[in-house]
Amino acid sequence: MKIETMKVVAISYTVEVDGEVVDRATTEKPLDYIQGTHMIIPKLEATLEGLEEGDAFACTILPEDAYGEYDMSKVFDIPKSSFEFKGKIREDLMEVGRYIPMLNSAGEVCHGMVVEVKEDKVTMDFNAPLAGKTLNFTGRVISVRDATEKELTEGLHGEFLPPEEGCHCHGGCHKHEDGECCHKEDGEGCCHEGHGDGGCCHEGGGEGCCHRHED
Repeated sequence: MKIETMKVVAISYTVEVDGEVVDRATTEKPLDYIQGTHMIIPKLEATLEGLEEGDAFACTILPEDAYGEYDMSKVFDIPKSSFEFKGKIREDLMEVGRYIPMLNSAGEVCHGMVVEVKEDKVTMDFNAPLAGKTLNFTGRVISVRDATEKELTEGLHGEFLPPEEGCHCHGGCHKHEDGECCHKEDGEGCCHEGHGDGGCCHEGGGEGCCHRHED
């Protein structure tokens, strides 16, 4: 069966950036998605179109076709009060290099990396982790099958459901080590980022270099 629109596809892959492996999905734990639903990078989806189970693939994806160029306007200070939860400022979250799920002024989830901790502010970088990077994919198609009616309606991992019906981290997406889903009833694990222009990036969602969520 060939990969075409509305087929469920599972792939293993390795992604290299500047000669270093930055992400992978194994045969035992492949990436699965529905072709044509824009849940992976479009250039990768186009590369996979027409392939069959067992086929190998390789492609190079430039920044403008992946997570965009690095944008300094997405690096800014936020007050430490934004890290308050149940009346306590979470100092333990303020670790340089750590990715933290945040809510912008529109209530949308985005991931930011702690760049610097100051006396009363924290410098956060809301660029996608691989912004400005060229991605070199190699991999293999593990399986191709028809999507069920339920999967076409709800998504393979519930990604087509309204937010109130479940977590929208899109199930099989590759999350950062500290980037748990923010859609919890009590808000635990979430910080509220009140930056006026909502300066978080949403082209990649910051969840694994393969996924490109259309938020």
